[in-house]
Amino acid sequence: MEELDSEPTVTLIPGVNSQKKQMCFDWGPGEMLVCETSFNKKEKSDMVPGCPFIHIIRKNEDVYSQILRKLFNESHGIFVGLQRLEEELTGKSRKTQLVRVSKNYRSVIRACLEEMHQLAIAGKDPAIGRQFSIQVSSLSAMELIWNLCEILFIEVAPAGPLLLHLLDWVQLHVCEVDSLSADVLGSENPSKHERFWNLVTVLVLQGRLDEARQMLSKEADCSPTSAGMCRILGDLMRTMPILSPGNTQTLTELELKWQHWHEECERHLQDGTFASSPHLESLCKVMLGDEAALLEQKGLLSTWYHFLVTRLLYSHPTVKPTDLHFYAQSSLDLFLGGESSPEPLDNILMAAFEFDIHQVIKECSIALSNWWFVAHLTDLLDHCKLLQSHNLYFGSNMREFLLLEYASGLFAHHSLWQLGVDYFDHCPELGRVSLELHIERIPLSTEQKALKVLRVCEQRQMTEQVRSICKILAMKAVRNNRLGSALSWSIRAKDAAFATLVSDRFLRDYCERGCFSDLDLIDNLGPAMMLSDRLTFLGKYREFHRLYGEKRFVDAASLLLSLMTSQIAPRSFWMTLLTDALPLLEQKQVIFSAEQTYELMRCLEDLTSERPVRGEPDAQQLQAFCF
Repeated sequence: MEELDSEPTVTLIPGVNSQKKQMCFDWGPGEMLVCETSFNKKEKSDMVPGCPFIHIIRKNEDVYSQILRKLFNESHGIFVGLQRLEEELTGKSRKTQLVRVSKNYRSVIRACLEEMHQLAIAGKDPAIGRQFSIQVSSLSAMELIWNLCEILFIEVAPAGPLLLHLLDWVQLHVCEVDSLSADVLGSENPSKHERFWNLVTVLVLQGRLDEARQMLSKEADCSPTSAGMCRILGDLMRTMPILSPGNTQTLTELELKWQHWHEECERHLQDGTFASSPHLESLCKVMLGDEAALLEQKGLLSTWYHFLVTRLLYSHPTVKPTDLHFYAQSSLDLFLGGESSPEPLDNILMAAFEFDIHQVIKECSIALSNWWFVAHLTDLLDHCKLLQSHNLYFGSNMREFLLLEYASGLFAHHSLWQLGVDYFDHCPELGRVSLELHIERIPLSTEQKALKVLRVCEQRQMTEQVRSICKILAMKAVRNNRLGSALSWSIRAKDAAFATLVSDRFLRDYCERGCFSDLDLIDNLGPAMMLSDRLTFLGKYREFHRLYGEKRFVDAASLLLSLMTSQIAPRSFWMTLLTDALPLLEQKQVIFSAEQTYELMRCLEDLTSERPVRGEPDAQQLQAFCF
């Protein structure tokens, strides 16, 4: 068995002193009950616990978040669509479709992120605001990682376009520049704003050179002494060769043009063109990819991966995917400078730059608070044929294992379990068994919910689960004295024993009240009455009453006699049947033949002689079973 990568997180329970008191607990499918006991093996303790509460520790708290529930619901549709799309994914269209699916997932994350951000800002309660802020950070990290994985593993961008994708990645996720731009441009004189040069520098660091040129033109208009230098630097920005989408030039041509441009920038710097303006000179050094100049802007770069992309843009614009991890590692080391250790997010991004998919998934599983991210990302990467060789030692592959974990968490929620069903359905090896185990644990709090669970089981031919659910509902109906519903559920469960007991309750109620309840159900039993002898008797006895009411006395008499002679009528009900025969015997018309009359007399003699009839249920057994 593999060792743990790190110590598990310690969960502190408020009010419980684990040093002095012992705790007891009980596991559930998605949560654990914990309480303090009065037992102390070291010394005699007070019999009254110091913390008289039972605490519920949930395995997955995220399923109870309203915003994250939207994430789970929306992504479920994308997941199911991807499984159905698998059969159609062929040739060149396969990659396009998978990239589209990946972007759909990211758009769902982004929507939840923005909604959570708004709630964090608008919240009046500081504690709730902090909680929302934590979830915003988590969602932001998830989108950042997913976007990078999309570029490297799904898009599989080659040298040249790779840098363009990384620039878009940084611009999307390092968004402070937009608020800074709004602040500066919203002032009366932008070039005199105290953060004007910060804005220009950030734009250059992100490769947004057209916007940087526009800002320099504002500086040139307001400062004639620096107008010439701004024009020269602006021309350098304009002529910087970049492999734009749809451009037909080769990488060799791009490298030659970039080398010529780089030499021109270096010549201007050596000639002292920008010597009189420290800001412009610093920008020129940045465009030359000078590491010292870039590290001077650590405050504006904010992250090592921003530093990496800027460094690649101005030093290695045609970087190959296979060389990324060298630059990533050196950028991380340079940026941190030994002052701090990498965070979990840094390790995940580094594993992605090293094209170590399994390490990415492993690190995300440890760092993130739920299984949603790793389950859906792994499923998508599996469709990209990137995880085919990685099986786990206990028989399931990584994709299926993570989907099973995620679906199990959904089953802890009162409504999200319905989403979990589809995830189990698409786990070919262990999904069916897992679904059977989890669906039996769903609390059937309402009949509507029970019907949903039942429909799921029936659609998947889960016979044992269908019977179990129907029996549970039949028992609840009997306890609530809803005999019609109880009989209906017992028939649906094909439970002959319980159908017999419910039928006895119907007959007992008839004896007490003189009429049947739920006549529509009894009148339309059809072939279902053959489930048990007692149910057959109930249906036929009701038919006798119907024939009698229609004045079809001969047919009614024949049916009544057959019920007694066939031994399917309970012995306790014989006197009622004989009593029902009296009005037929008193008719002016002869209803019973002599032979039938002798049969009635024999039944009366058997009843008065108290001969036991084998197979009769004990009335106390019925009461104990039903209550």
